[in-house]
Amino acid sequence: MNANDALERMKQGNERFRAGRAEGVVIDGPSHEELKQGQQPFAILLSCSDSRVPPEILFDTGLGDLFVIRVAGNVANLSSIASIEYAVLHLGSKLIVVMAHESCGAVGAAIAGGDAGKHLNRLLSHIQPALDPPDKDDSVIARRNAKVSAERMINESDILRSAVENDGVKIVTAFFHFSNGEVQFD
Repeated sequence: MNANDALERMKQGNERFRAGRAEGVVIDGPSHEELKQGQQPFAILLSCSDSRVPPEILFDTGLGDLFVIRVAGNVANLSSIASIEYAVLHLGSKLIVVMAHESCGAVGAAIAGGDAGKHLNRLLSHIQPALDPPDKDDSVIARRNAKVSAERMINESDILRSAVENDGVKIVTAFFHFSNGEVQFD
């Protein structure tokens, strides 16, 4: 599936979710057996770990449809970039989505600043570039952070940069609205 078709499938899934017509995941014996043989996700998604934004539900997808990397603040760090490289090289996925959301706790922590401890400080340091210029609206910062993560993938990964330039891979950002369930793609 090419990147544009994958993006359209995600949009349609989100529309079903929003309309209350989600088809859900049904795994019968033959489907389960096929999944044992391997995966062929149609898209890669870097999303926040927030328990309120489960990608498979928001996009009304089933097992094996999405290759999901979840990390607080949807940051593109060494491990998340490596996971995305794996999916591009070995699974053939052509669409990479970086999805932010309203009321992100990690973004809120980055805005608040202060010493959060060694490991959390390292994670929050990935969000720091999105704080410039400052903004009081955490949704603005969260959207900007998704763009920073997408740019970091291209700037720090020869594999992903080459895939975008030569192999039809597309990286897009998105934002989830709690108020209406919409995932808005930029």
